[in-house]
This record gives sequence, C-alpha cells and structure tokens, in this order.
Amino acid sequence: MSNIPADTLRARDVMKSAFDVVDGKLTVRQALAQMQHPETSVLVVRKRHADDECGIVLLADIARQVLAKNRSPDRVNIYEIMSKPVLGVPADMALRHCARMFERFGIGHAPVQENGDIVGIISYADMVLHGYR
Repeated sequence: MSNIPADTLRARDVMKSAFDVVDGKLTVRQALAQMQHPETSVLVVRKRHADDECGIVLLADIARQVLAKNRSPDRVNIYEIMSKPVLGVPADMALRHCARMFERFGIGHAPVQENGDIVGIISYADMVLHGYR
C-alpha cells in the first residue's frame, strides 16, 4: 500500500476484512467466546430481519457498560449495549473524507459497506497506520 499516495487511498484499501458478526441475543460472555478477530475491537450485530439494521459493539462498550458497572457478562445481552443503527462507510470513500466523517460524528470505528453488505471494519488506527506508511 505504500505505493498508493495517501490522498487516493480508499476505505477498502485499509479496512480489516476479517471481523466478527454475532447475534444480538447472545450474552456478552457468549459473544466474546465466539470472537475470532479481537484485533478489530468490534462485534457487528447481525440484522434480525430484512427491515432491520445492523448494530455494533466495541470492546470499549463492554468495558464501560459491563465491566466498569460490575454487571455480569452472563446476564447482559449484546442488544442491551449495542449501538444501532450504525454509521457505515462506503468502500470507495477516500480516507480523508472517512476521517472527516469520523470526526464529525464522534466515532472511531465503522463498518465498510459495498453493495449493501458489510465487507470490513475501519478505524482511525487503520487510516493512520496504512495511510501514512
């Protein structure tokens, strides 16, 4: 990626394409047990039906809403702590616009979408580490 100038990089160029998708009815402990890609720091919560929207849970959400409040991860369901609907990023969005969108809406992670499907996860770290190396 270092051959591509930072001003022409797109979300798809720096996103993490391996991420975890879970059911909102799982407990926090069950969802974490299923997690295979902790480096993304994100759980995408799948839609319950065609007219629903995806959700997102950051590991930081679990720390703030479960761990810090001394709640049992066996008694808290993912749907209780998820953010929904989630703000997605088009796969072809330029990184500079993606960073501006993150700043404007106060987010640090977002699903990358292409043709209505989530194809990856992008974060500030992905943008900086891959955009300027």
